[in-house]
Amino acid sequence: MRNKIVAGNWKMNNDLENAEALISETIKLFKPNPDDRVLMIMCVPFPYLMVASELTKNTAIKICAQNCSEHTVGAYTGEVSAKMLRSIDIPYVIVGHSERRKYFAENSTVLSKKVDQALTNGIIPIFCCGEPVEVRASNSHQDYVINQIREGLFHLSSELIKRTVIAYEPVWAIGTGQTATATQAQDMHALIRKKLSHHYDVDTADSTTILYGGSLSPSNSKELFSCPDVDGGLIGGASLNAKNFVEIAYSF
Repeated sequence: MRNKIVAGNWKMNNDLENAEALISETIKLFKPNPDDRVLMIMCVPFPYLMVASELTKNTAIKICAQNCSEHTVGAYTGEVSAKMLRSIDIPYVIVGHSERRKYFAENSTVLSKKVDQALTNGIIPIFCCGEPVEVRASNSHQDYVINQIREGLFHLSSELIKRTVIAYEPVWAIGTGQTATATQAQDMHALIRKKLSHHYDVDTADSTTILYGGSLSPSNSKELFSCPDVDGGLIGGASLNAKNFVEIAYSF
């Protein structure tokens, strides 16, 4: 049975004082029912990873890095390797967020290597995919997204893909206030699962967690999470408010 996941991506927000306050408030508010299998993840900037890990120790909250290098070690000033993340017990890392693809020119070759680095070091990658507005407008969004997954993930074995979380984020709905309808989200999630089934098998497809991201909020999360192939969300702005973030987690 797939876990239900709410992952909050802080992006480049919060100073240390605000980060500690946000984590502490979230811990205070989030009291999950173990039977609901809801996992909360906080994706924090690199400087706060160890502080966040310490604050959330022995809680139901897990910590995630927002990126990692495709390299294992070496002269790559400013980069952070998956091996470094593993050494401080970070269990998750985002790979291929649309902002990394757009602003830092990360392509499928680079991203497939990042996925490998994460998995080799025992870290679960949250692999992002999604189409920009012009691709959606041209009605080629299905091929676009499936190609991202094929190039970034389909080199993995069945066992490794089961350990990977996929996050579908329509780029036109990130930070714009626009949100894919429940039907649009379900259609894409079902397509991704269908392609996983074809490339691997039904059990692998049914075991892989697929999240929706794109202007998720307490006002739309319940409808989106009710879709049979939507296993949770990768949340941006709403995760910067503890009350909103926890309310989304209670939407299942």
